[in-house]
Amino acid sequence: MFDGRVLLKQVILLFWPLISTWVQGAEKIDSCQLQVLEMLSSLGSAGGKSAKPSFVSYVTPEEIKSEKEPSRKEKHPDLLPGEVVFCSASTVLKYTQDDLSQRGVFGVLLCTNFRVSFVSDEEPTEEMVRTLFKNKLYGENDIPLSCVDNIYGDKRKLITGGLVKNKYPSKMIIHCKDLRVFQFSLSFSKEEDAKKIFQGIVHHCLEPKSLRCLFAFSYCENTSPNRKCVGGLFTKLLRKKQTVMFDSVEDWTQDMKRTKGNCRVVSENSNFELSPKLPQYFIVPKNVSDEDLTKYQGKGLPMWCWSHHSGCALFKTASIPLVQEDNVCCRMLTAVAHNHLYSVKTEDLSDTLPTVQDILLSYNKFKQFFLIDNTTEFWMSDMKWFSSLDNCGWLDIIRQCLQKAVEVVESLEKENTNVLIMEEGGSDLCCVVSSLVQLMLDPYYRTLLGFQSLVQKEWVAGGHAFLDRSNHLHLKDKVESQSPVFLLFLECVWQLQQQHGPAFQFSETYLTVLSDSVHVPVFTTFLFNNDGHRDSLLRAESPHTQRSPLNCPTVWDWSVQFDCKAQDLFTNPLYTEKPKQDTSVRKSYRPRHLRQLSLPSSAFKTPPKKGFFKDEADNLKKILGVKRLSRWMLSPSSDSPQTSSSVREFYEAWQTKPLDYHGLLLPCLDGPSIRVWMQRYLRWIHDVQILGGGPVAMLSKVSEILGEVQELQRQLDRHGCTLTSNHKGARPRAKTAAAVIAARSSVRLSSSFPFVTSRNWAFKPAIPTSLLQSLMVTGMPGNLADREDDGGPESLV
Repeated sequence: MFDGRVLLKQVILLFWPLISTWVQGAEKIDSCQLQVLEMLSSLGSAGGKSAKPSFVSYVTPEEIKSEKEPSRKEKHPDLLPGEVVFCSASTVLKYTQDDLSQRGVFGVLLCTNFRVSFVSDEEPTEEMVRTLFKNKLYGENDIPLSCVDNIYGDKRKLITGGLVKNKYPSKMIIHCKDLRVFQFSLSFSKEEDAKKIFQGIVHHCLEPKSLRCLFAFSYCENTSPNRKCVGGLFTKLLRKKQTVMFDSVEDWTQDMKRTKGNCRVVSENSNFELSPKLPQYFIVPKNVSDEDLTKYQGKGLPMWCWSHHSGCALFKTASIPLVQEDNVCCRMLTAVAHNHLYSVKTEDLSDTLPTVQDILLSYNKFKQFFLIDNTTEFWMSDMKWFSSLDNCGWLDIIRQCLQKAVEVVESLEKENTNVLIMEEGGSDLCCVVSSLVQLMLDPYYRTLLGFQSLVQKEWVAGGHAFLDRSNHLHLKDKVESQSPVFLLFLECVWQLQQQHGPAFQFSETYLTVLSDSVHVPVFTTFLFNNDGHRDSLLRAESPHTQRSPLNCPTVWDWSVQFDCKAQDLFTNPLYTEKPKQDTSVRKSYRPRHLRQLSLPSSAFKTPPKKGFFKDEADNLKKILGVKRLSRWMLSPSSDSPQTSSSVREFYEAWQTKPLDYHGLLLPCLDGPSIRVWMQRYLRWIHDVQILGGGPVAMLSKVSEILGEVQELQRQLDRHGCTLTSNHKGARPRAKTAAAVIAARSSVRLSSSFPFVTSRNWAFKPAIPTSLLQSLMVTGMPGNLADREDDGGPESLV
């Protein structure tokens, strides 16, 4: 009988030199070439028996190249100080994200104590070498170990630590916490190398580890703390002033004096003798005694956040221990009430806002729509994309946090009442709400240095458990503690920034980079749960190193990650500085707020008389002395019609006034106003980018127009004319922004600039793929106008 396989073998052997040259000359391997290689490797493995031995060929590009080219030294990335390579594998294929053709580029895959890195065999292009926005710590093909979210094997099987012994998949997919997706094929690597690199990545990225195993400790031991950056607008801003770290009595005192607060600074915890969970230094009401400080390790202790110009203030605390001692609660609330006019409102955020577990669950659903393995998958999900996003609840949680902050602002600004917010622990949602309130009320915190100081005060010194919430160590007992609370805060800030752009000195790019930096295990800002945790670990390292405690960088030292030109993109060119007032002009008279100087409860109102304040204090004691806390202390639910109506009236009254970017700012909370953070979530999906358009194009054009206006202003000034300009303070920034964007004139910008510039873009039809297929089948394109969109509000993006 005629055996077709024998004939096929003879044909392949005859044309083998041509096939070898074809495969060897291809820098990129497409699906057709992969099929040929698979066919060659499978010859002789099946079919009928033959009289002659079966011919089996296992050919890889590495073996083909080795016949004609001398072996080249394996490529490695530029290692950081203290970085060590654990394992590596060559001839790894990194797939592109363009489509399902399985195209890619070969290179070396490495795992170090800091990152997973892919080094391409291709020579870098001139554009890649002179990239403007380049991170010094890791490149576009690098993944910090703490940034790895999930790893999948063949058939999208989720990989977990401890279950990969003596196994490795042919394809590995890595989902990152910054929403990048990497796909690698290990089929062409040596079996031993493929097994080692896969097991090494899983071990160092997913399995539990000690905090001292994080790269920050190795990095700090091998670097000098003195880093300098010359030139650049952002660097000049940092040179004038420094971020307030709130690690000394002077920092807290200065901030309280700036807001004209009337409280006292506590320094008894400088060595963490009161409680390791409390800050080294903090501020409490004057009426809090030293005895109260030692009770319950800070539980129920009202800690000062910010003071309003009217005299009232915002405080936060961990949940008050109702079951333990009622008189302790009374003393704490009395101390807050004594701060201003014997008035206080409390808000238990645990009752009115989602829990940290709800936040995590909602975000996990939300992020799945942006972790795209290929663009075809993205277009297939286009039909119900908006409605699916809305059903996740993430945008609604952002709205709830902003609304709660507006309620607190109303109490401070309109009612001039002290506000005490609380939750269990007092370091999650309390940090979110208190920070948002200060952003809305205080223009200083909308500057770049002010915002960094705010994060340092409310989050770092405030004891937010960054380590547990990020779960960098992958501890099983900390899985329930994991939650993106800090990202939720940045999302709320982004919403405010989009609605009131000229009021913020920092840019959208700054917020995006800050959200990425949480997952870079180098900065002490995000590596510890509180001041006491950081101090104990850094000091514990000093006996082993025979020197002073480790001096690790904070995230605010941006020169560690970016050069000066890249840092210029952190500033908003449209920011309007507050005009300097003439010191000779007398201060304007500030009228007193007309309000009833009494407690919120109408049952205890006292008519004004000689002993008014004494009687008010007595009434307060009567209220707080009851066994259960009075109903007036609990604010109504945010969902109640009364609260929603009050907030809307407050917002509408604020809208009727002239907009002051250096005064009170309130967010619009209507459905279409809460949008998706496009730069952060869509920057890695090529098909949704707007070439030559998007926010960056608009910013570039507005900056260009602003620069022309300022040049005309300077010419008028030279001719002796005087013209007032609201953007007078923004002149150098507009010029810098225009220069930065002009530096990329040779590159076609996209809406994801500066994270993505020119690429091999894949253009897809404007009509969603699933709808386009149905139209081609029915052959009735006229029905497109009659069909309703299954998506939700299109203004989400």
